[in-house]
Amino acid sequence: MDRAVRALSGAGALTAAGVASEPERAWPLNPNLLAVVQLWQMPDGTRLAAAKGAPEAIFRLCRLAPDQAARMIGIVESYAGLGLRVLCVASARLDGRVFEDPLLGDFRFAGLIGFIDPLRAEVPQALQEARRAGIKVVMITGDHPTTAMAIAAAAGIDTAAGFMVGSEIEELPFDVLCEKLKTVRVFARIAPEQKLRIVQALRQDGEIVAMTGDGVNDAPALEAAHIGVAMGQRGTDVAREAADLVLLNDSFASIVGAVRLGRRIFSNLRRAITYIIAIHIPIAGLALLPLLLGLPPMLYPMHIVLLELVIDPTCALVFEAEPSDRKAMQRPPRRSGELLFGRRELVLALVQGMGLLAAVLALYGSLQTVGGADEPTARGAAFIALVIGNLMLALTDSAASGRIFAPHRRVFWAITAGVVVVLAIVFTIETLSAIFAVELPGAGLLALAIGTGIVGGGWTALRHLWPGRTSEHAEGIAI
Repeated sequence: MDRAVRALSGAGALTAAGVASEPERAWPLNPNLLAVVQLWQMPDGTRLAAAKGAPEAIFRLCRLAPDQAARMIGIVESYAGLGLRVLCVASARLDGRVFEDPLLGDFRFAGLIGFIDPLRAEVPQALQEARRAGIKVVMITGDHPTTAMAIAAAAGIDTAAGFMVGSEIEELPFDVLCEKLKTVRVFARIAPEQKLRIVQALRQDGEIVAMTGDGVNDAPALEAAHIGVAMGQRGTDVAREAADLVLLNDSFASIVGAVRLGRRIFSNLRRAITYIIAIHIPIAGLALLPLLLGLPPMLYPMHIVLLELVIDPTCALVFEAEPSDRKAMQRPPRRSGELLFGRRELVLALVQGMGLLAAVLALYGSLQTVGGADEPTARGAAFIALVIGNLMLALTDSAASGRIFAPHRRVFWAITAGVVVVLAIVFTIETLSAIFAVELPGAGLLALAIGTGIVGGGWTALRHLWPGRTSEHAEGIAI
């Protein structure tokens, strides 16, 4: 703003005329006077005190008559209603001793300056997405209340409950302030300590708070919030040190994007853990249960090693590549105390694992007792069913979008192709078949094994077809 004022006021001409390029003294903004006063040395030896700041502060400096102040306030309101940030300017000529307190100076009102800081094009859409995701966005600014309301309305922030100014926040009892914050979304003429009080009240009311800021005075609020977000481009070092996250592009849309990414990571981790637990249930069961049932052992160490060589890249690559599901940003935030892997996920993993275990064990047992197949053939068919079931579990748990042939799922199909090639090598090279103690089943039995693996590993996918059910319940970063 200072650069814009200097450019429009002909600061270059003043410098050429002998006016110093830097002020001799300055009185910074303070809570008692929301204005900045600078003292300049003039070529004729006199000094000029220049003041700019909030209209009410400059009116006080100039000791405007009530009728004149009322007229100017009306003009300020009309400008603010257009979304302009309005500052008043005034000056005082000093021929002798410099005042210590600007309020003691004889300032003359000079006029109004209006600034427009247009909203970025992506802000309204980002706010809509945040609102659909259950994120309540509040605007905290030092601007005039009318300016704040106009900008908030243009951005899409809820202005139905009006606004609150800093003096109200300071005077209200804490419990009353907490109640007000449930509906009010616009806060104007806010000082740093009042911003901190807003954060504390939101936290007291059980909200998970993310606070943005860029100045030194924002540091206490950034530190007090659950997630402090500093501006990386125009933010001060103090603000960046106090924050948990630093935005490289200073864009609100990046915050919403971070929420979307957080929900995706959380969801994919949850699905991966579900898959890991589910697939190890049949591995453990098929290594033990045949012995307890009087059947020949089905799994040897080399079988388990081969299965783990499929499981590891599946967890690391397939689940990581899964994008957010379409409704990820249309659900409310999860509860702050919700576990990454809770009872619901454990039950699902157990049901999936037990289902695959039952299918493969039934196939292996029936081939041994009823089907009359020899041990290597029965083991080979059951092992094929287990490997196919493993792949179906990975596909069922990772495919949140429901599109199994989507471009991002090429990693899964590459792993599947590799598994098919390895199985073909194991079953066709006699040396490897002997090591794995398997025989290639006939066409009918091979089809039965593949079908058993598909059904045993993928039957829980039917839950996505239940009416009114979403693929994930409320989850994500709660802000």
